[in-house]
Amino acid sequence: MRNAAKITTAVLAAGALTLGLSACGSGSNSAKDSADAPLTVAASPVPHAEILNYVKDNLAAKAGLKLEVKEFTDYVTPNTATEDGSVDANYFQNQPYLDDFNKKKGTHIVPVTTVHLEPLGLYSQQAKSVKDIKKGATVGVPNDTVNEARALKLLDANGIIKLKDGVGNEATPGDIASNPKNLKFKELEAAQLPRSLGDVDAAVINGNYAIEADLKPAEDALVLESPKNNPYGNFLAVKEGKEKDPRVKKLAELLVSPEVKKFIEDKYDGSVLASF
Repeated sequence: MRNAAKITTAVLAAGALTLGLSACGSGSNSAKDSADAPLTVAASPVPHAEILNYVKDNLAAKAGLKLEVKEFTDYVTPNTATEDGSVDANYFQNQPYLDDFNKKKGTHIVPVTTVHLEPLGLYSQQAKSVKDIKKGATVGVPNDTVNEARALKLLDANGIIKLKDGVGNEATPGDIASNPKNLKFKELEAAQLPRSLGDVDAAVINGNYAIEADLKPAEDALVLESPKNNPYGNFLAVKEGKEKDPRVKKLAELLVSPEVKKFIEDKYDGSVLASF
């Protein structure tokens, strides 16, 4: 039923460079950007591509939108592909992550509309509660700047560690002021954390990767982020200057429609929360 092209990270790393050089050399493609052309969106498989495919299968045709979904398994290529024009937009990230990415990579990606929140959670195959985590235990955390800081803030908010005052979105284990359980931290690529649960005592896992691994954040997480005043909502994003593309506007409207809100509520049962 779905036409999403599943592309491995290894292939994309090489392909994005080739496409990027081609895009830089060819300039704007008016046919590709016309109102009748398909809008190609890069997305993480779960829940982003699932939400987009719901729109594609149920709402897009009536709105006069041709939608193509490409699934990416990493947090880098969707932005580089959007920057070089390999795709028209992406849907996978939050504002702190995008700010950090633009700063470090020199990209020009901007948000269009916020759709949902995936609460970050602490999971364990051994401990049934935070109290069961032993002293000296090893905790896996994402190795990208923003998600590592977010993970540490989650642990801080639940009294597991104490971060130094004023620590922002670049916090690392070196910014821990108090560590009563003498926890050790293992930094891993976010996508690897669910598969590494058997090798660590606990791990802080992004919501999309938890769902992909058949974890239920609302039920299985030892602690879970609160949605209240949460800055980590995931949004549709484009390269600066493409916000007014009629196709992008159509998709943005559909992504915050009552139909999509109901789809999110019914399918994810509290593990993904609509932000509108």
